Formats: sequence, structure tokens, C-alpha cells
Amino acid sequence: MMKGFIDMIKGGLLLLAAAAILSSSSCEREEQQQAKDDITLDKTEISVSSDAATATINVTATGDWGVGSNALDWCTVSPSGGLKGSAVVTVTIAENFTRAERETTLTFRCGTARKTVTVKQDKKAEAINVPDGYSLVWQDEFNDASVDAAKWRFENWAPGRVNNELQRYVANGELDGNKTAFCQDGALHIRAMKYNGQVISARMNTRVSWEYGYMEASIKLPKGKGTWPAFWMMPDDQSLGWPKCGEIDIMEEVGVDPNITSSSIHCESYNHVKGTQKTASRKTAGAEDEFHTYALEWTPNYIKTYVDGVLLLNFPNDGAGNVSTWPFNKKFYITLNLAWGGDWGGYAGVDESKLPATMQVDYVRVFQKK
Repeated sequence: MMKGFIDMIKGGLLLLAAAAILSSSSCEREEQQQAKDDITLDKTEISVSSDAATATINVTATGDWGVGSNALDWCTVSPSGGLKGSAVVTVTIAENFTRAERETTLTFRCGTARKTVTVKQDKKAEAINVPDGYSLVWQDEFNDASVDAAKWRFENWAPGRVNNELQRYVANGELDGNKTAFCQDGALHIRAMKYNGQVISARMNTRVSWEYGYMEASIKLPKGKGTWPAFWMMPDDQSLGWPKCGEIDIMEEVGVDPNITSSSIHCESYNHVKGTQKTASRKTAGAEDEFHTYALEWTPNYIKTYVDGVLLLNFPNDGAGNVSTWPFNKKFYITLNLAWGGDWGGYAGVDESKLPATMQVDYVRVFQKK
């Protein structure tokens, strides 16, 4: 009986020794495999300007390898993998049209081995073109993390207050954490969205006003039937009431008529209630897909608007000194807003499936005579 017990102990010890040998062999094989899995790259970082660019990475791998990008919308690689040996990977980087730097990581894999390359691209460097005879007096490039409260104030209006519009303009561009005005990628985003059974949006005004000048904004318009984005001006003194106080619409568009941008002048003699407003419009190809510049040149003698530097509306001062035809000899402030529906924006109905909809503004700049 004792001999059987001893034999059993010996057998157990043999099994433990065998398991230890197998475990050691397994670890050695894993370490050997990891030693075999290797990939080397000739660079760890790629830095380029905002322009479109290509770069190459020399790859040497001990086995099959692959590479992936987490920013396929602007940074792609070819080929995305290969066999043991050496290869050249081409990195294609799209032009950066935004006013913010961007960065991504390319991850190369060969078995258990991992190597990375960081790709960095500069933001769009834009020279400010100053009109002849003018100097820059105010600007917002929207490069901050949030809307600058020292430059803008928000309306807080219920639906239907003007033009039978359906949206609610919310204070400070936010309601219960839902942002209707925010800065992202170097641009202002004004968003109309459905929340709690209503459509909320933003209407924001500059805290500064000007009498005469050259006002310009770069804007990408929203899409969808029901949208009504605008870049326009109203006077500080509205005691005469509308339309006698005056209104300058630099740019308006309604989504039901995509890419048709217009400018209008409203005063007592010329306004849309009478059907006598002074308006000009034309198709601005790509207005809903890319940024275009919309500008106002306002002097004591005329009001002119431009789209991408091309004259759209010309409204001369008749020189009569009549407030009914020229109330434009006082200070006006700038307004940016995105309405939903209303007399014009909803003349053919609205399509709530297009919500949320976003108007993007790259910058707003004001120039005045030296």
C-alpha cells in the first residue's frame, strides 16, 4: 500500500515537471515568434502645410503586414498592406480648408509588432485682402473654443415672432446642453435642430455697430427645405419701426431653392410688404457644399453687395435726404441667423428629416475708410 502511494507521488511529480517543460517551451516559442514579428519604418512623423500633399514611408517587415488610418476622409494610404520584405507606402493628404490644425495616426502591424507614424497638417493660412482705401477695424475668425460673448449677443425668441418662422431662438446658443451656436474646426456653426417637440436655432448680433464700411463673411450654407440662413444688418435705433428704420440683407437663401443667394434693401419706400423691395439674386454654384464670400460695400452714396467679389446688388442713394428712401446714414449691427420655415423659408413647406441643419461661418470682417 505504501509503495502504491509513493508511485502516485512520483507520477504527480513527473506530470508537474512535464507541464513546466511544456509551459517553458510555449513561452520560448511565443518569445521566438515575437522576435520574428518585426516591422521597421524610416520615419515616425509626417508634417505638411494646409495644401494637398503626398509622402512616402519605407517599410521593412519580417512577415505579412498591414497599415490603417483613422482619418480616411483626409488621409489615406496605399498599399494598405503587403508581404514579408520591403515596400513603399504612399500617404495622400487632402487639402485642409479649415482654420484648425489636424492630426491622425497611422498604425502598422506585423503579427504582434506595432509601429506608428503621426501625420500632422497645418490649418489654412489665409491672407486678409483689404479693400482699397479701407482698413480692418473688427473681425471674428471663430478660432476660439466657443463663441466670444464679448463680440456677440444672442436673441431669445419664441416661434412666430417674425415672418411666421417656426424656430425658437435660444439664449447663449444653447438649451439644456443642446448647442445651436458653437465653434468647431475654426468656424462658427449655427445649427437648427429638433428638441423636445420644437425646432431650436440661433440668432446672434454683433455688440459693435458701424456707420458705413465694407463687411464680409465667408459662409457655407445649410441644406434642406425649410432652412433660411442670413447674413444681414439692422440699425441700433429702431424707434421709427420697421421698415422705416431700414434693413440691409447682405445674403439670404432658402433651402427649397438651393444655392440661389440674394441681397435686399428694405426701407419705407422699398420693402417686401409692398412688394417694392430692392433685391438681386443669382445661383451661387456650390453654396451649400463649400465656403463662399458675401460682402457689403456701404458708403454715403450707395449700397453694393458682392458674391465672391462679383457685384450682385447696386442701390444708389437718391440724394433726396428722405428717410423713406435712405435711412442708411446711421449705425447698423451685423446679424447671423438660421431660421426654419416662415413666410419665405417655408413657402413650399418644410422637411424635418433634414434636421439638424448647419450654417457654417469661417469669418466675419469689417473694414472702414482710413
